[in-house]
Amino acid sequence: MALHPFRFGVTAPTVLSGPAWVERARRIEQLGYSIVHVPDHFRDQLAPVPALTAAAMATTRLRVGSLVFSNDFRHPVVLAKEAATIDVLSSGRFELGLGSGWLREEYDQAGISFDAPGTRIERLTEAVSIVKGLLGGGPVTFAGRHYTITGLQGRPSPIQRPHPPILIGGGGPRTLSLAAREASIVGLVPRARRDGGGLDRGDFGEAALREKVGRVRDDAVPRRARGGARESLRADRHRRRGLRNAAAAAGVVRGLVSHRVRSGSGDLRAGGGAVGWDVRELGTAPHPALSPEGRGVSGGTARLT
Repeated sequence: MALHPFRFGVTAPTVLSGPAWVERARRIEQLGYSIVHVPDHFRDQLAPVPALTAAAMATTRLRVGSLVFSNDFRHPVVLAKEAATIDVLSSGRFELGLGSGWLREEYDQAGISFDAPGTRIERLTEAVSIVKGLLGGGPVTFAGRHYTITGLQGRPSPIQRPHPPILIGGGGPRTLSLAAREASIVGLVPRARRDGGGLDRGDFGEAALREKVGRVRDDAVPRRARGGARESLRADRHRRRGLRNAAAAAGVVRGLVSHRVRSGSGDLRAGGGAVGWDVRELGTAPHPALSPEGRGVSGGTARLT
């Protein structure tokens, strides 16, 4: 199994002037970061689509990504077109992050129905199928409970084929299972509270993260088998050896550290933030994972394909 280096990224949602945002993107690239992320909330932050486009146009190497688009804030047909457009304008440097939405306050303020978790995840599942189909190039016809698409051709065609890397973020079992089946990258975060009041603080820590890594590993087994993988996934022996070996049990071969830059922060080299993993293949070979001890883990990513 080929090993890949850790990646480092910056989550930079703060509202700045146009020149300041461009300068920040260029500074992130100059410092050697791999990617700049923008989240998707209605609070005081830049909107992700224009912000990521501007960052891509101002740089040449830096990748740009959403962390993550809330599925309920836009129709998947609209999102697929925006994603393809960013990928074209960035010359193939876009990573599409998707989630089911979790903060009820935003839904209530915007007049959007905050449905039960199962309904939102079901809607996300349909959206992922539609987005992947439209980005894949063929005409899409889809009849689901939440969306109906009839003979629609996705245009423009993205640079990255078959589509830009898709990240699915979440902390609950149904979302992680969806990510294991469908995503290029899995974003590991604490599960959201059922009442939409925020993230479950009891779901932080090593034990919770080990459980999530194990679930993604197990649910990805059928997908891995379809790809002709030869190695079985045997990770139980790692589960008692701490977070480092829990990551190794999932076949961690590429890491991602995302520093969150807040308003007024002038030093991009010193930010704290999410520590996670970018997993190319699920396997059994132990590989040293970046230890999150003392780093305030709030999430992470796992690359599956």
